[in-house]
Amino acid sequence: MIASPVVWVSIERFEGSSPREVGAWMLVSGDSVEGTVGGGRLEFDAIAHARSLLSASPFIAMEESRRYALGPSLGQCCGGVVWLKFTGIAAGDAMKLEALRAHSMPANGLKRLNIALFGGGHVGKAIVNALAPLPCSVHWIDSRDEIFPDVIPVNVQAEHSAPVQAAVSDLAPQSHVLIMSFSHAEDLDVVAACLLRQREKKDLPFIGLIGSKTKWATFRHRLEERGFTSEELEQVTCPIGLPGVVGKEPEVIAASVAAQLMQYRKA
Repeated sequence: MIASPVVWVSIERFEGSSPREVGAWMLVSGDSVEGTVGGGRLEFDAIAHARSLLSASPFIAMEESRRYALGPSLGQCCGGVVWLKFTGIAAGDAMKLEALRAHSMPANGLKRLNIALFGGGHVGKAIVNALAPLPCSVHWIDSRDEIFPDVIPVNVQAEHSAPVQAAVSDLAPQSHVLIMSFSHAEDLDVVAACLLRQREKKDLPFIGLIGSKTKWATFRHRLEERGFTSEELEQVTCPIGLPGVVGKEPEVIAASVAAQLMQYRKA
């Protein structure tokens, strides 16, 4: 839920040089900014204009384009011309915001990732925060009531699901799954549900399980008892994160996992 109006600012087109690509965006509220259109005076002036729109009474969820010459007048030496599009989003209009995010693929052709995160504990929260500014949409799932914070990033959809593995069937196609619930029993059930979906649809390019090699050896044995083949079990990544990143602090794990997932971005 969006508690107050915001303005989505994006690079619509440019001529010559530009500090960012077409599709780059930032989200401006009355007291915060998420994302960037390139920094410098261009961004400073864009934020000021967005906030002037927000201060209008009544607020109008409008669309407009403005031209900015990146020369001496802005104190930038790019030498190009940038057109920024300003899109007003009314309080509560989460669907409009998510639609803008979903279509914000930059000109380099790299797609936003769909990420499904099972687990609202310390590491789960750290991963959500790490993914907040990144080009992805996060489906955050937990079986516990009131586990999610009151305020979550705008690219995150939180869902309470009991049993937690029931949510697997409704995941978006091509979801990259992270599993880190509060219990090994839940983790096992979610992994099994993901593998069953893979058996049927083959549309989960990444199934990642938090834990050690010892944990995975135990899980592997139990999953074999449930009838999964060695080939199917090879689809699970455990441990998760980039090799060589040392540390068990939630934020360190989150940085490593976020970087690992970004490697899956492709045209």
